[in-house]
Amino acid sequence: MKKTWFITGASRGFGRIWAEAALSRGDRVAATARRPESLEPLVDAYGDSVLPLALDVTDRAAAFAAVQRAADAFGRLDVVVNNAGYGLFGMVEETTEEQARAQLDTNVLGPLWVTQAALPLLRAQRGGHILQVSSIGGLAAFPSLGLYNASKWALEGMSEALAQEVGPLGVRVTLVEPGPYGTDWSGSSAVHAEPLAAYEPIREARRAGAGARAPQDPQTTAEVVLELVDTDEPPLRLFLGTYPYPVVEAAYRRRLDTWNAWRPLAARA
Repeated sequence: MKKTWFITGASRGFGRIWAEAALSRGDRVAATARRPESLEPLVDAYGDSVLPLALDVTDRAAAFAAVQRAADAFGRLDVVVNNAGYGLFGMVEETTEEQARAQLDTNVLGPLWVTQAALPLLRAQRGGHILQVSSIGGLAAFPSLGLYNASKWALEGMSEALAQEVGPLGVRVTLVEPGPYGTDWSGSSAVHAEPLAAYEPIREARRAGAGARAPQDPQTTAEVVLELVDTDEPPLRLFLGTYPYPVVEAAYRRRLDTWNAWRPLAARA
């Protein structure tokens, strides 16, 4: 059965790959981007199956208008993908107020506005699937990514609560949590804070660790995501790739060990 998708950030990266995968199997896609001209190749290839829409997800009114246009054009929405977002690189001390607010506006409030816009339609249908593109950085934190981590941890908490709220109404929510892939997340789409010399040793160690990791091919995620949205009972969380498993398992072991080590003090409160 054909599905109708609404995908933010469809101009490149995961959003573009998943839009093409959905269209290639006969689905319909409302594809959004800040620059809608970047979506023209999709329209050329797939015609009326694509609805290109200009959208800055930080604009709540625009998010509601875009979702309504998609609903008017296609009659329903089956899959809503909150993919638009970017990485902010910088130590917590280095991050400016403007950078911090922009990161949270895009990575947290953007998905919130699109989700709020889509939910009345999904509830009326008694069905639908919201994919929140999070990150391994939504479950474990890393130096030089504090505000990015904050944005993804917020998305994780909001979405876990959302899943409990809308699950009884027939709407499913999945947090998609990729490891390192060869998108431009750390390239042209990234924002970098002005570095302070005091943090250079930490930054250098971080670069050395990242350099030892070969990023995975993002094209391999397409088949996985298609199978995910076709699943009757999708999970709340799904890693993309195998890299996140040992990293997150180690992070949770450290938390449990620390909580248990300090349990006697906690019990005295």
